[in-house]
Amino acid sequence: MAELARFPLGEPLAPGAAGFGTDGIRGRVGQLITPALALQLGYWCGRVLPEGGPIVLGMDSRSSGPMLVAALAAGLTAAGREVLDIGLCPTPAVPGAIRRLGASGGLMVSASHNPPHDNGIKVFGACGAKLGREQQAAIEAGLHGQSDAVAGFVANGRLSARPDLLEAYRQSLLDSVGSARLDGCRIVLDLCWGSATSCGESVFRELGADLTVLHGSPDGRRINQGCGSTHLEALRAAVLERGAAMGFGFDGDADRMLAVDGQGRVVDGDQILYLWGQALMASGQLPANRIVATVMSNLGFERAWQARGGLLERTAVGDQYVHAAMEELGAGLGGEQSGHILSAQHGMSGDGLLTALQVATLIQAQGGSLADWMDGSFQPYPQKLVNVTVPDRGRRTGWEGCEPLRAAVTAAEAAMAGSGRVLVRASGTEPLLRVMVEAADQGDVDHWSGHLAALADQHLNAA
Repeated sequence: MAELARFPLGEPLAPGAAGFGTDGIRGRVGQLITPALALQLGYWCGRVLPEGGPIVLGMDSRSSGPMLVAALAAGLTAAGREVLDIGLCPTPAVPGAIRRLGASGGLMVSASHNPPHDNGIKVFGACGAKLGREQQAAIEAGLHGQSDAVAGFVANGRLSARPDLLEAYRQSLLDSVGSARLDGCRIVLDLCWGSATSCGESVFRELGADLTVLHGSPDGRRINQGCGSTHLEALRAAVLERGAAMGFGFDGDADRMLAVDGQGRVVDGDQILYLWGQALMASGQLPANRIVATVMSNLGFERAWQARGGLLERTAVGDQYVHAAMEELGAGLGGEQSGHILSAQHGMSGDGLLTALQVATLIQAQGGSLADWMDGSFQPYPQKLVNVTVPDRGRRTGWEGCEPLRAAVTAAEAAMAGSGRVLVRASGTEPLLRVMVEAADQGDVDHWSGHLAALADQHLNAA
């Protein structure tokens, strides 16, 4: 009798070779993100996620997506799991399918706003939320050969193509606005060559919008390149040229959105939270008048919301932290400045398309414009974010151990004396240290952001 392979899924990965960051596992394809990693990650997700239900798979438009989906599916089925493959879809379609089907979890192959040569894998649990740290640690232990469980074939699982789950998600978007319509409303969509191309145009057209669509087909070689929520120039130009009422730009996997009003002004996540929150507060649909945001949200937003009698709770960066705080506090609305918006009424998943539909139909129902809405919004404090490349992960995440930088942060905060703040944090998705300064005075912002970024580069990248 032939002896079974000792490591049927390949040798365990070296400790620290791969692990969960702010939003799943993400990196350069062929370096960090490989078929071998995806195979083992699929297997250990299959072992760690609860038994009894299927696992949902989805992907954005990146050229490497089908390769990684195939490897994940192989790992999941080697763990004996039933796998339902949606194909190209927005990230929120995965947690939506989990909740509708009572699935055990799901995986989304996407690197979000990162360039085309990157990819990543986001993992969702049985409730549709991103995995907590305990489950992440159990999966990482398996990847690194540190699990008590033995890696080997459990059973032969089954893989099924399920494009109907995308249609169910599309219908949920339409259902989210009830009977509201967008007849004749002139709107520009920037679909970013990515996930939003799967259904974004069709839902807006079905509601009667007069659409202009940019970057409207899936293209894995151009996703996020000079377009979408991280590059709003093309959207802004099209809104102004077309005389549109508003425009919406999505990221690669369509779990976030930023808007442009009819005057070409950017409407970021803070503005969306403030404006949507006002509408919910006025209709008595915002528990405790509470909004959950992250440490990156503008101080002007916080003070304006408090002046209206609202509560603003802050979390660490990452929509999973916003989600957890909303669950704990019973909050109805939360999100990030970058455009991840979560609504308790609509499933608690960051969803750029849903947010855009909510904003557009709210504006249309009020008979005004997004520009009018913005005119009545808060005045943000001047804010500057400087990204400092720090390749060494240990130095990046342990920046507080750098005495000159830590002392300079303390000096900056003391100098601004309550009229501003400093935030320094290591990115969980890129080799960057983010230095953010905001203050009532633009001069303070420019001075301290430049000074702190220079110190970070000097000391954290020293030989």
